[in-house]
Amino acid sequence: MLLPDTFNALVIGSSGSIGSAFAGLLAGEPRCCALRQLARSAHPGFDLRSPERFASIVETLVPQSPFGLIVDATGALTLPAGRPEKALRELEAGRLAEAFSVNTIGPMLLMRHLAPLLARGPSVYLKLSARVGSIGDNRKGGWYGYRASKAALNMMLQCAAIELQRNNPLTQVLAVQPGTVRSALSQPFLAGQTQVLEAPDAVAGILRALDQLTPCAGARFIDNRGQDIVW
Repeated sequence: MLLPDTFNALVIGSSGSIGSAFAGLLAGEPRCCALRQLARSAHPGFDLRSPERFASIVETLVPQSPFGLIVDATGALTLPAGRPEKALRELEAGRLAEAFSVNTIGPMLLMRHLAPLLARGPSVYLKLSARVGSIGDNRKGGWYGYRASKAALNMMLQCAAIELQRNNPLTQVLAVQPGTVRSALSQPFLAGQTQVLEAPDAVAGILRALDQLTPCAGARFIDNRGQDIVW
C-alpha cells in the first residue's frame, strides 16, 4: 500500500476526461480528507507553457497541504501544430518543441513547485505518462515528438524520485500509462483498438494499484493494473 490511511489529494488537469475521473473517485474515497483541483477551466492563468505563473498558483494550494497524493493528469497527444509525426520527413523544430513544452518541461517545472507540498510520511506523486514513451517497448516507431517527450518525462521523474527519496524514503513517484481511454482527444486514434476503457474504469484500476503496490527505490513506470512497463 502506497497511500496513508488518511490523506489530502490534489488533482491537476481535472477538467480533462482522466483528471475529472480522478477527482470524482477521490471525492468519494473515505480516506481522502480534502481534495483540491487545478485546471485551466477554473484557473485561467494556469498553462503548462507558462511556467513563470506556477509559483503564484501553487501558493494558493498551500493551505490544503501537505498532500499525500498529487495526481498530474496533464499532457497532450495532438497539438495545434499538427498530428503526431509518422515519418522523419514530417519532423519540424516547432512541433517537437511544443510537444516537449507540454509533456515534459511544463509538468516537471510544476513538479518542482509542488514537491515541497508532499506529506512527510507516505506520499505519492503520480504523473500520467504513456506506454509509447517506453524505449524498450517501441516496436512500431513513429509519433516522434510524443514518444520522445514522454520518454524524457520518465527520465526526469526517475531523477526526481531519487532526489525526493533522499529526504523522505516513503515518497513514491509513479509514471502511469492509463490505457487507451475514450475521450474527445483520443477519438481520432481509436479505430481498430479493441481495448478502449472509459475514464472512470481506468482510474479505478490505477487507484486499486496504489493499494496493492509496495514502496520501491526510484520511480516506477506502470500500467493501470499496476503492472511494470519496461523503461
